Amino acid sequence: MAELWLFLVALAVVYLLPGPDMILLLQTGARQGKAMALATAVGLGLARACHVALAGMGLATLFKVAPWTFDVVRLGGAAYLLWIGVQCLRSNLLPNLNTGDGPAPAHAWRGAFQRGLLTNLLNPKALLFCSVLLPQFIDPHGASVTAQFATLGAILVAVGLAFDSCYGLTGARIGRWLQRSPSAQRLQQWLFGSLLIGFAIRLTFVQQA
Repeated sequence: MAELWLFLVALAVVYLLPGPDMILLLQTGARQGKAMALATAVGLGLARACHVALAGMGLATLFKVAPWTFDVVRLGGAAYLLWIGVQCLRSNLLPNLNTGDGPAPAHAWRGAFQRGLLTNLLNPKALLFCSVLLPQFIDPHGASVTAQFATLGAILVAVGLAFDSCYGLTGARIGRWLQRSPSAQRLQQWLFGSLLIGFAIRLTFVQQA
């Protein structure tokens, strides 16, 4: 497996770039606390594992052969991000801010997990990212290509989960700070909601590479 350290650097650079996953984690941590943010991070991790598997099966090739399939996933992802952003703007944040660590109902865990899963799974650029990045770090003269692909994919998911957990915990810290300022809570709500809507609009006009 060639240049593993370079692969890790590339992943770190990508995960440090602001995107819908990061904003969702910060918003969930600030709105619902670290437990829900970590549930969202697990959903994102499973979505990335699915993207790795789909990239290995050549789904990205289908996007190129039948561009309409890319558009269907892209527009579905944009609609979902738009829905989350609108719900964030419409939510009655101030009386319901919950950043505690107490037990949460099962539906809250499922909701947080599903938001993470669908936000990433419905982003076709994430699949294309896996399809483009992973083959560049496979050594054709080394061990089994399948084994290398699986190993790199596992590293991609693990590194992403580590970054996502940090973002979720950071969001929870922001939420505890916001409890002291209702106006700051409202600003956070509008900021994160507007960013999610902005990412939805951006995804709507993304063209396949």
